[in-house]
Amino acid sequence: MEAFFVSTGIVALAEIGDKTQLLALLLAVRFRHHPWPIVLGIFVATVANHALAGALGQLVASVLTDTILHSIVAVSFIAVAAWALVPDKLEEDTAPIGRYGAFMATLVAFFIAEMGDKTQIATVVLAAQFADYFWVVLGTTLGMMLANVPVVFLGNAAAGRLPLDLIRRLAAGAFLLLGLYSAWLAYTGFVSGGAG
Repeated sequence: MEAFFVSTGIVALAEIGDKTQLLALLLAVRFRHHPWPIVLGIFVATVANHALAGALGQLVASVLTDTILHSIVAVSFIAVAAWALVPDKLEEDTAPIGRYGAFMATLVAFFIAEMGDKTQIATVVLAAQFADYFWVVLGTTLGMMLANVPVVFLGNAAAGRLPLDLIRRLAAGAFLLLGLYSAWLAYTGFVSGGAG
């Protein structure tokens, strides 16, 4: 269950102010009378994207030694911590939004926008760190939903009031702590491996 709670919290924080959250806002404005298809599209796209990311994380974890894995995870978390401090901007041509219904537009746009995004990278890293693939993917998906569903329903009113700088700093701090913890695990694995 630790994998679930850590994954949920990390991704929910990292998603605040992220380009996919901006995309949720854009979709909510575009399809303002259809919030539920947008929510369903976000859910399906996130499950598909994070299931693939989690599988990649598990594959990486299965072929690397614990010390090397913890070292890579530490560097990745620290890099994502730095990345979390940079405000995201939504590119205008992320995906075709107007030609399809709310569900399909959201599904396609979210899946594409999430490729290479910090929350997808975090999912890979979390799945490599924790052996519980199911709980990681469930947690990262819930984190995405916790951050994006309110945006869909509250739109501009709530988005303008969120302290995005503070939230970005909290997310960066959480990633940094995980990175330092992973670095400690790598160090202790190296020391104990070198002593034997």
